[in-house]
Amino acid sequence: MKKLISACLSGALVTALLSGCQSVDTINPKTEVHDYDFTFQVQPETFDITLTRNGVKEKVSKPLTPMRVTRFEQNQTQASWEYPDQKIRVNLTKQKTYLDVRIQSTGASKFEWPVLSGKSYTLPLWEGKQIPSRDPHWQAYLGGETYHFSEDFSMRFLAANLNRHAVVFIADDIFNDQVTFQNNPNLELHFSHEFPTINKKKTYGFRLYLTDQDPTQIAKIYRRHIQELGEFKSLAQKAKENRNVAKLFGAPHIYLWNDGILTDSDLRWQKLDPLLKGPTFGRMVEVLNANASDSGQELAQVIKSHTPGAWDRYQKQVIVRALNTALKLKTLYEPKHFPHPDKEARALLSKGIDKLSEQELYTLNKHLLKSALGESVTDVQTWGEGISNLIREMSRSGLNRAWIGLPNWADGLMNPVAVNTANKTGYLIGPYDSYHSIHKEQNMDWNTASFKDPTLYERATITDVNGQKVKGFLGRGRKLNPTLSLPAVNQRVRDILKNGITFNSWFVDCDATGEIYDDYTPEHLTTQAQDLQARLKRMNVIATRYHMVVGSEGGNDFASRVIAFAHGIETPVIAWSDKDMRQHKQSPYYIGAYWSQQGGTPDRFGKSVPIKERYQHIYLDPVYSIPLYKLVYNDSVITTHHWEWGSLKIKGEVSDRMLKELLYNVPPLYHVDERSWQKDKELISAFIKVWSPFHREAVQRELTSFNTLSPDRLVQETRFGKDMRVIANFSTHAYSYQGETIPAKSAVIYTGTQKQIFNAAQFDN
Repeated sequence: MKKLISACLSGALVTALLSGCQSVDTINPKTEVHDYDFTFQVQPETFDITLTRNGVKEKVSKPLTPMRVTRFEQNQTQASWEYPDQKIRVNLTKQKTYLDVRIQSTGASKFEWPVLSGKSYTLPLWEGKQIPSRDPHWQAYLGGETYHFSEDFSMRFLAANLNRHAVVFIADDIFNDQVTFQNNPNLELHFSHEFPTINKKKTYGFRLYLTDQDPTQIAKIYRRHIQELGEFKSLAQKAKENRNVAKLFGAPHIYLWNDGILTDSDLRWQKLDPLLKGPTFGRMVEVLNANASDSGQELAQVIKSHTPGAWDRYQKQVIVRALNTALKLKTLYEPKHFPHPDKEARALLSKGIDKLSEQELYTLNKHLLKSALGESVTDVQTWGEGISNLIREMSRSGLNRAWIGLPNWADGLMNPVAVNTANKTGYLIGPYDSYHSIHKEQNMDWNTASFKDPTLYERATITDVNGQKVKGFLGRGRKLNPTLSLPAVNQRVRDILKNGITFNSWFVDCDATGEIYDDYTPEHLTTQAQDLQARLKRMNVIATRYHMVVGSEGGNDFASRVIAFAHGIETPVIAWSDKDMRQHKQSPYYIGAYWSQQGGTPDRFGKSVPIKERYQHIYLDPVYSIPLYKLVYNDSVITTHHWEWGSLKIKGEVSDRMLKELLYNVPPLYHVDERSWQKDKELISAFIKVWSPFHREAVQRELTSFNTLSPDRLVQETRFGKDMRVIANFSTHAYSYQGETIPAKSAVIYTGTQKQIFNAAQFDN
């Protein structure tokens, strides 16, 4: 009998991570990889390469316009030549099962190759897509569009399905590459590379593999390549380094919206009446206006127009919002307005306000307001209690594990008791953080773009090739050069954790999206490669120095060794430039604003909206979707939806997204506040009851294969390790497969000899 390699882990991880000792061979049997040997021929004038296997010839790229060739040399395993007019040199080397293609600039600023013209394409666009070249939906969507290879492709390969084989192009890196799609008349893919003046590396290239026209085989060639490079790191390895990683197994991802610690139930409104025109609220108007907060003007208007004893909903919202905003202000305290601070406030004031940590400042302001408002507000110890109660209720409802994301670290520092509650419940909880944009002036409403070092805005921001500063998100501020950010990262994280807030996870926006830059600022010239390495370094510092389970937006695989989870691979940002969705507020497709007047989940995340048919085909239609990323990284990185497109966001798509979350082993992503939980808890609990135990097991295994079982591609199967599989039927009709009936809109989960059917149709919104 073949000797089995033990996969047991020590300590608490034996039960928490693996639920018992299992063998590597049992969980993840080796998948046979079909990369075929071949011979190659080349016509250098047109860069036309033909691969031949068993008499079948496959042209890997559409021939280029003929070019003058010099210094051509060829033997059985190598070929090389130059294009003197284009200032390009090419080297081909045949290895055992692949052809290595090196393209070197001898003075060129840009070169285009390959030009793919296949029957269809297997591409790592987000999770993965199978795109027929004659498909009208994809021709309309992609035709004429240019994508950044580092940003829009989750892994660094392309595959074209040609005559009888697929040709897989694995790029040597992702930097300064673009992919342009053209209808000619079928969809073509044009790959081009720039050679920036600041980058000393003047080559790009690919490994070319010949395999079956099967997404599993294409993905497994890439997975093996990543493993051979030493770039693959399993979740089991990550859990050995930080046992909290195992808490992701079986955990839905939940953004918890608690914009303010005070709610209208914390205020005794009749007792507040005589205080409204007094010095405390006058001081609040003053400091809110000084900090350019809209809350100040609104508060002043309510104070002026309010009739004693007649509080309407809007007025209550304004008061609550103003109080919660004032609690965060460093300038709130002024002795004559707060003449009788309590014991806790006096102790903090004795330190000096400038020396207080952010968490201490919030504690001071809570006690100051309580001392001024007296019996018109409940005791400080009860503020934010509703969030702790909500976390406990989620646990009682069957959510034994969860990743909790706070939209801002201030939400946690304002309510450390709720963070402790989540931690004690066994959840991961952490803040949203970002080092992407930087603003010249500090803004409390956009604190991720504010940094303590005032010199960063001028000395550490990115300049493009034309000498212009690159603008920040939404055109505000600038982009911060990551190579100069690490001191600010350490300072911010230390400051947040200074008083022992029990965060155990951290979400870093943008760093795994592939939105990277060449910086032409003379004082800090930076290549895209250096930009990317700095992003990885700062996420790794947060993971290792501060012992956090780190995730990021996107999740492109250059970050796979550093992050444990990612938001955006499964459903990315949809149609960023569509005005009906982003600007036209009367459109049924408008996805909503970024903030909530009520202080709960903003409409941008919580409002359910329909999706235009053209986007449904591109982003959601299971006919085109394939789990390419999961076939490579299922047991390495846990991926889910972008936070704009949570599991319940899209009208009419909830059931299909549930099926995909089972089929692809994807955590559902929810946006929850106290009101929305009451509305959605039955749906969430019913799904988690099925999904969570499945995910706990499946995420520890390699996704070994993906198959379409029906001619219309609406019945699909995934296999995890040796004895787990899921069949999902996205159609509206039952399907018979191998003597079994797969009900419409359902997923059947097989684990060993056990079978479980999940009917999703009942949950469509």
